[in-house]
Amino acid sequence: MTQSFSGVAAPGVTTAQAATALSDSEIRARTDSYFNRTRQIVSHFGDCEVTYAFFLRCPVISAPGIMLEWLKNVMAARNCAYTVDVLHPEGEWVGAGEPLVYITGSFLHLADLETLLLQKLGSACVAALRAYQMALSLPHTRFLAMDARHCAGYEMQELMAYAASIGGRAAQKDGAVGFVGTANDAVASFFGTAEGAGTMPHALIGYAGSTVRAAEMFHETFPNTDLVVLVDYFGQETTDALAVCRRFEDLARAGRIAVRLDTHGGRFMEGLNPQESYAVVNRHAPEALRRYRSDRELRYLIGTGVSAASIWKMRETLDEAGFNKVRIIASSGFGVTKCACMADAHAPIDVVGTGSFIPEIWNETYATADIISYNGVERVKIGREFLFVSARNRKDSKENP
Repeated sequence: MTQSFSGVAAPGVTTAQAATALSDSEIRARTDSYFNRTRQIVSHFGDCEVTYAFFLRCPVISAPGIMLEWLKNVMAARNCAYTVDVLHPEGEWVGAGEPLVYITGSFLHLADLETLLLQKLGSACVAALRAYQMALSLPHTRFLAMDARHCAGYEMQELMAYAASIGGRAAQKDGAVGFVGTANDAVASFFGTAEGAGTMPHALIGYAGSTVRAAEMFHETFPNTDLVVLVDYFGQETTDALAVCRRFEDLARAGRIAVRLDTHGGRFMEGLNPQESYAVVNRHAPEALRRYRSDRELRYLIGTGVSAASIWKMRETLDEAGFNKVRIIASSGFGVTKCACMADAHAPIDVVGTGSFIPEIWNETYATADIISYNGVERVKIGREFLFVSARNRKDSKENP
């Protein structure tokens, strides 16, 4: 009888393709060869019970769900018992080097799984932390996960969508709106929705020949769907935004129109330049400009692309025209630092569409596992004694006497 973590799986985890059990031959082909040889040696000389400790070297948000679901399915296929001790439940902050999970079971059946388990843990935990930090920076803003195009295949897409959902829910516990959906149907279940969200790409506007005509085509085809219009295609963000609102004035006044800013970093939004961008931010959040800023941070505030200045300029333009119920969606490089800068500038963003929770520094995503006991006897390579269960128990007793 297989034993596994008894916690309730997060939405989407049980149906994730990345959690589907692989055959022994597939595992053998995908794992590191020294684990396959270890399994053969253990089979020859005799099995023993081992405990693995899984950890990362940097702070993360715990996101072990897909890894544990895959382990459950593989061990069920092998008809092998095991136990899991989750030290940091899904969505909890984990310090650098702290064990996330202990897994105890047959060395014979766990030895060849290490590589694949680590693949499903590290990047998800780092991405979950980034999603959490982004959502917490802009607590009143809804986030939409738009990571699929940046992923190296579908398994990575699942891991990143799962991570965004975990980081988003962790932020929700701290009072933020967080990640509420994704642009892709296949991973929508991680967010508790049936479908991906989104309306039109730049390609539709190019096909239609004008922003207004693209909006007309979309509304005719999907009359019951709120209208979200990209307004940067022709470099006339404010002009085209107002043109769409005037064409569909009833929708605009009912709050059923949103304009999406996706201006690329090679130019300023219509009506802005360095001086005007500074003036716009200075009108609304002067304190954001009066302390030290790196070049990168300053660009997010008053530079080219989707800056805090461009968002404030669009809000001013819409409000002055009487379209105060039209929402603003922002995309283009909204990572941790950019979200923090937008928060400093009090940028009036209703929704952020982003895939920038994907880790930037990939060597920080490398999860590690060490066996810390053999048949109940604690043993690990020198320097990793902090992983021992006994070491953790001593730490807990000191912190909670």
